[in-house]
Amino acid sequence: MGENNYLLGSRVFRKIREDILSGRYAADEELREKTIGDELGVSRTPVREALRQLELEGLVSIIPNKGAYVVGITQKDVRDIYEIRSRLEGLCARWAAESITKEQLGELEEIIDLSEFYSGKERYEQVVELDNRFHGVLYHASGSKELRRVLLDFHCYVQRVRRITLSEPKRVADSNEEHSKILEALKLHDAELAETLAHEHVRNTMENMDNSGLF
Repeated sequence: MGENNYLLGSRVFRKIREDILSGRYAADEELREKTIGDELGVSRTPVREALRQLELEGLVSIIPNKGAYVVGITQKDVRDIYEIRSRLEGLCARWAAESITKEQLGELEEIIDLSEFYSGKERYEQVVELDNRFHGVLYHASGSKELRRVLLDFHCYVQRVRRITLSEPKRVADSNEEHSKILEALKLHDAELAETLAHEHVRNTMENMDNSGLF
């Protein structure tokens, strides 16, 4: 029973966090326990626990005797995340270059081919999913579960921005080309080059974000 409660609480937490990060809930919007519980088919208890966890993450503010309100992600938060990511993605690629397997290299190549195919069809939801897969393979290849955990969290936090930037044909084409260059460096097991290219890849995404007028 305890495990079932834990899994239920985890599901509720992930769903509310996803709704906040995707922009479904606006900043300062009240999160009503009963409304969310009815929507998810759960009691108010797991919702209350999820909101407390989200307060610890800085996504929710709980005001005593008033309620829980969305804090969300600010422009500065997004820029900070991308700045940190640019360095961590570089470290990830460096470590991956030292230990990546032939199977993982093959998977990255397939992902790039599929991304080019779907971008040609203007099916950008698939492009976003493939981008997630590309970076996910890199995270696994790094051999560090802690680095993987942090980078996956960052991906979740900027998912709304990523969906917007990866719906622009030029950025998608540039991103695919950057992924291809990272892949070539990984094939050569050139850790320094892989680190530099992965760092630049995220920096280019930042520049695109700035130029797109998202904020």
